[in-house]
Amino acid sequence: MSDVLVIGASAAGLATAEALRRRGFGGTVRLVGAEPHPPYDRPPLSKQVLLGDWEADRTVLRPPGALADLGIETTLGRRAVSLDTARREVALDDGTSLPYGDLVLATGLTPRRIGAFAEQAGVHTVRTLEDTGRLRAELAGARRLSVIGGGVLGCEIAASARRLGLDVTVIDPAPVPMADRVGPEIGAMLAELHRDHGIVLMSGAEAEAPVVSGGRIAGVRTSKGTVEADVVVVAVGSTPATEWLEGSGLTLDDGVVCDARCRAARHVYAVGDVARWWHEEQGRYVRLENRSNATEQALAVAGNILGADRPYLPVPYFWTDQHGVRMQVLGRPAEADRIRMVERTPDPRKFVAVAEAGERPVGVVGWNSARGLRRARALLTDGSRPH
Repeated sequence: MSDVLVIGASAAGLATAEALRRRGFGGTVRLVGAEPHPPYDRPPLSKQVLLGDWEADRTVLRPPGALADLGIETTLGRRAVSLDTARREVALDDGTSLPYGDLVLATGLTPRRIGAFAEQAGVHTVRTLEDTGRLRAELAGARRLSVIGGGVLGCEIAASARRLGLDVTVIDPAPVPMADRVGPEIGAMLAELHRDHGIVLMSGAEAEAPVVSGGRIAGVRTSKGTVEADVVVVAVGSTPATEWLEGSGLTLDDGVVCDARCRAARHVYAVGDVARWWHEEQGRYVRLENRSNATEQALAVAGNILGADRPYLPVPYFWTDQHGVRMQVLGRPAEADRIRMVERTPDPRKFVAVAEAGERPVGVVGWNSARGLRRARALLTDGSRPH
């Protein structure tokens, strides 16, 4: 039996296992991953790895030897297929069953696909190292890329492809890029940034069907016309990887539903992109898809397994790098009704903005301004209001 069994060799799964060891847990810890690789970092896939600035092995968070030194057992290249909470066992795709004392679910996300584009040669999604390798290989011989989806991933891939010299079009039903994450005003600034770098934005457009020639993608038919493309990336979001948990008795609703301690059931916890937990301060269920949450939530789950019994109360945070701009976001600026600049510099490419709903700060955005963002963080934690 594994005293703690972690399903998902993701950043969140790894951080949970390591936190248990750092806090003195002496029982057995097993980390199970569906991919054959040791745990690796995903944010560089759409940037450094796609650009060729990094080799794939640079994304590895911990080599197997380092995990063995911590007494963390690993089972890689094996997918979990079912969970029996009564017997406290997880079945894997090779027919083996792993019993557990406590279980941590860290299975992450599955990219959404668009039916008409699925399995079409020249159409890609990006989630794994292999996905990025295949896309990079095709971009090397391409001239035109269309990205369906103007979220964080779509924008980062578009920016990387433009740096590689491709003609890039972003097709997005929203009026501005990343509207659901940063709201209309900051989204409009992002749109201007992309246009300044030569990217064509087809905002308010729906991708309707692929245009196929010679058995592979040749373009995208949209509600605003047809776009020629040698390669297409579908970046329309992801869904929590919970299919294998159906019938387990856990509540599945846009993720694994958990209490404020990230506990899905007795002896079962969820962490990272797959976890949807009750945020006591916000008074609602929350699921966060970002790298920083993977680490912070892992620390909270490890603590609660060891008896801390504390609610997880993060301030949401993510960052993105596009066209040489690092944008850092705290809170939920998309819920604001106005944006107020609190720090500007002579350089128009640097600022800090506060997103407010009425008089209440709900988010902070730093544009090439990490220090300013740290100073403004207090707005979301102590209610102060700089002018």
